[in-house]
Amino acid sequence: MLEDKLLVWKLKQGSRSALRRIYEKYRDDLLRIAAGLLVERGEAEDVVHDVFASFVESCRSFVLTGSLKGYLAICVANKARNLNRTKSRRGTVGLDLVEERVSNLKRPDEWVVCDEEFQRVCEAIGKLPYEQREAVVLRIQGAMKFREIARFQEISVKTALSRYRYGIDKLRSMLNERPKQ
Repeated sequence: MLEDKLLVWKLKQGSRSALRRIYEKYRDDLLRIAAGLLVERGEAEDVVHDVFASFVESCRSFVLTGSLKGYLAICVANKARNLNRTKSRRGTVGLDLVEERVSNLKRPDEWVVCDEEFQRVCEAIGKLPYEQREAVVLRIQGAMKFREIARFQEISVKTALSRYRYGIDKLRSMLNERPKQ
């Protein structure tokens, strides 16, 4: 936390190396959060880059009062939520199309190795109701406390715990099912 405060201070002074350090320090975690909340990896990368661009634009007035990682994770989750809302207004995409898109992303330069188990987990997370998916991803990938998740989702802590627990139970159920041969 002390390093983050120093990096934010240096960033406010115009230090490019401070921005580079913040980006390198949190990029992977934020990409995992975005990928868990969005269907397409390209969208996840765009969301993370947009969050950093907005962060740089507003850094002069930014005051770090808590965890920088937590702040950036909330920003990523908000951007992902807004993107999902926009896409749902345009129309829904069938799961068959989603699975096809995920399986076509096996390029050598992908930032995540797509093996069979990883794809099963991604597909299972994608099938969770959004509120449960958000709670699971923010807890596991964002390392957020249930109190923070509750505040972000504007619900009680017990509801955040329930969404997480139900989401984990559904994931276990889906992942323990035998794949159809």
